[in-house]
Amino acid sequence: MEFKIEIDAPKEKVWNVLWGEKTYPMWTAAFGEGSRVETDWKKGSKALFLGAENSGMVSRIVENIPYDYMSIEHLGMVMNGIEDLESEEVKRWAGAKENYTLKDVDAKTELHVFMEMDDTEDNKAMIEMFAEMWPKALANVKSLAEQDEIIPPVVV
Repeated sequence: MEFKIEIDAPKEKVWNVLWGEKTYPMWTAAFGEGSRVETDWKKGSKALFLGAENSGMVSRIVENIPYDYMSIEHLGMVMNGIEDLESEEVKRWAGAKENYTLKDVDAKTELHVFMEMDDTEDNKAMIEMFAEMWPKALANVKSLAEQDEIIPPVVV
């Protein structure tokens, strides 16, 4: 699955919107209110993508090339604060990745999000859900990045 949007802002600002402590919950609200992340965004680091009920995904930062590329691999789930890396449900989609690429195009930023996920019957509902949610999330990124507000840089 691939999603793309053109944003009238430099890629440094788009990057800071994507991974900023204040802005991350704002654009990911498209996936669920109260979305947040616990990570330092460094390559190899663990990342917990959590919702309002302290549940979500356990992931790993595969690659972080500031202002250009971020790759995140999903390893398992968190339910009520407890990590699950072994259940059959988790094993069906563990290894799925989200890859973010930012490119300068005519003084704007082209943001590509490519999701690597097995296109199996077991994952069909999740794929359909993401197909509906990602355009909304990217519209949120665009709206935040195109505001005049200064977005603090993400320190990695």
